[in-house]
Amino acid sequence: MPGADREPHSAPVGERPAPGGGARPGTPLPARPGGVPPLAVGPVLAVAGVPLVVLLALAGRYGPHRDELYFVAAGRRLAWGYPDQPPLTPLLARVADVLAPGSLVALHAVAALLAAGVVLVAALTARELGGGRAAQVITAVTVATGATPLVLGHMLSTATTDMLLQALLVGLVVRVLRRDAPRLWPLVGVVAGVGLLNKHLVALLLAALVLGVATTRGTRHHLRSPWAWAGAAVALALWAPNLAWQAAHGWPQRALAADIQEEFGTAGERGLFVALLLVLLSPAATVLVGWGATRPWRDPGLVRARPVVVAAAALVVLYATTGGKAYYLVGVVPALVALGAVGLEARWPARRVRRAGVVLAAVAAVAWPAALPLLPAGVYGTSVLHDVVEEGGQMIGWPEVVATVREVVDDSGAVLVVTANYGEAGALEWYGIDVPVHSGHNGYAAWGPPPDAPAGPVVLVGFREVPAWARGCRTVATLDNAAGVDNEERGRPVAVCSGPAGTWAEVWPRVRRLAA
Repeated sequence: MPGADREPHSAPVGERPAPGGGARPGTPLPARPGGVPPLAVGPVLAVAGVPLVVLLALAGRYGPHRDELYFVAAGRRLAWGYPDQPPLTPLLARVADVLAPGSLVALHAVAALLAAGVVLVAALTARELGGGRAAQVITAVTVATGATPLVLGHMLSTATTDMLLQALLVGLVVRVLRRDAPRLWPLVGVVAGVGLLNKHLVALLLAALVLGVATTRGTRHHLRSPWAWAGAAVALALWAPNLAWQAAHGWPQRALAADIQEEFGTAGERGLFVALLLVLLSPAATVLVGWGATRPWRDPGLVRARPVVVAAAALVVLYATTGGKAYYLVGVVPALVALGAVGLEARWPARRVRRAGVVLAAVAAVAWPAALPLLPAGVYGTSVLHDVVEEGGQMIGWPEVVATVREVVDDSGAVLVVTANYGEAGALEWYGIDVPVHSGHNGYAAWGPPPDAPAGPVVLVGFREVPAWARGCRTVATLDNAAGVDNEERGRPVAVCSGPAGTWAEVWPRVRRLAA
């Protein structure tokens, strides 16, 4: 009956799909003699180990990213949700902070492990698609050396966690569809549910995968499987606490999504989206991805991989038209790389495949100085590399920011600090300051308002204009950094005010703001 579970090799290896381009439900796809190829454990682990070692070696470079500072602060105030994100990445930041308080290396080590995990998942996906040793290794090499995985591997962010969870989700879907093993859908549901506790974008990936399954004749029977519905129920159950938090707080992530769409939905940003999409890993990898994406329509043995390609195409269109960012797709790309690598292995001798891997790695390595903190902060921050990848600039200069604010607090006798954004507030908490720190930005808004006693001067950090809710303000300093990096903090004023124009409880609604 439709949706009944089948063992992976319940039919003879090499049985052909049914006429008409779709595989007969319940019939395994053509595979190599012996079924699914063995995993090339040694080579794959070696490849995954290279970026892991590099990232760990560079883990102490520059400083914490502004988002990391916020995640640590959120992790110290654990909840089922925040105005701008679910709880998983703050939880990971909390674990790092508890194991090694204030350690930048520990924070970045979590990100490095997540990035290495993506490489392993990519190789496993290539194996599931019928790829042998050469295909698994070239897939791992392409992902391991790609620019975006390395950028995200040097900072703990929701995008870093999402990259691994989306890659794992897609890889499991490939396994379920290729082996026609619906009993695995609940496991897919577990990964999906955990992913939704990190980023709501996983819901869009799930919808796109459902579209792909529904439009592929050889896979649409899964939509009638009770196991698939069980998987959906598992995912929803895991996501439910965060959904409840969002509902109780007026769905702030919807408002934030609208803000992001307005900011990044311009024609210029859409052009940048396309440009970054083409170099998500590297230009050479994009060629491999493009070719791999066509193979399920040319190779009958890959019919059941079509849903993944359909899902990727649907997401590209969706993000291109709604203000999404190119890196939202980085978790889907490893499966497309795997499709291309399996095709190379089938067409070329092993020596030529190895040469292709070298070329792919060499082309990707050109971007490493921009993707990783290899250069001195001053050289990176004042070069064109900072314009190419701005994330490194948001890791530079925080000690100077905190030192400036600390000096102003000491000179003024201020009783608290209010910052314009969560990065500044997070930095003051991370490096330490002797007075309470507050902000109205995103999650910090819920952690206020400050108490109204004791009364005294207040230091405002980063407000480009004196806010109407403050009184008696004078600018006394300007934020800067020794490296000369033109980041978000450089040039912002530091002011001393006599206090709020009313009680903090009264003015706090005007202090609060929700923005990316």
